[in-house]
Amino acid sequence: MKISKAVYVASKVSAAGRPSPSRREFAFIGRSNVGKSSLINCLTGNSSLAHTSSKPGKTQCINYFLINDSWYLVDLPGYGFAKLSKERRATLAGMISDYIDNSSDLVLLFVLLDSRHDLMKIDLDFLISLGEKGVPFAIVLTKCDKLGTNALAARIEKMKAAIGEYWEPLPHFFATSSEKGTGKEEMLDYMGQILKDLDNNNQ
Repeated sequence: MKISKAVYVASKVSAAGRPSPSRREFAFIGRSNVGKSSLINCLTGNSSLAHTSSKPGKTQCINYFLINDSWYLVDLPGYGFAKLSKERRATLAGMISDYIDNSSDLVLLFVLLDSRHDLMKIDLDFLISLGEKGVPFAIVLTKCDKLGTNALAARIEKMKAAIGEYWEPLPHFFATSSEKGTGKEEMLDYMGQILKDLDNNNQ
């Protein structure tokens, strides 16, 4: 699949405020400063679509982008530590839960993990909560250009082993680099195939 058009539509604070008309949604989430906005810009080929920042916790709304006049790419707030007040962190956590629990148009949630670090408890807890809710998701390792080939392979296997204790079969894994474009085509093709399968099933 190729993205030929990506347009910012709206920023909302609840799933109930989603744009109209409703469309299929692919959502992106991860710990603060995992490189989410950079990946979204890489996938869409628009370096200024999602706002990037060196400061974690910049995304504080549910941001909707209309892709190819067909489906929404949804940029969710990051979870985990950010330099925000306790009250604000609680608000964002509620916003994330509301979206995940109430977005009937969600096709797949991409959970971003920083390839430079081992799987953290906060990530595993989040993944387990998705499993308990039956939310379909895929794992996206970011910043893979920061690791050598062998180190990256070892990190991926270690993460798969940890997640494999809870899931069988494993969710789909993508190794990406926003700077180099690594994994971009694989992710786009994966989304394209999902949309095609959904269209075929609805015929």
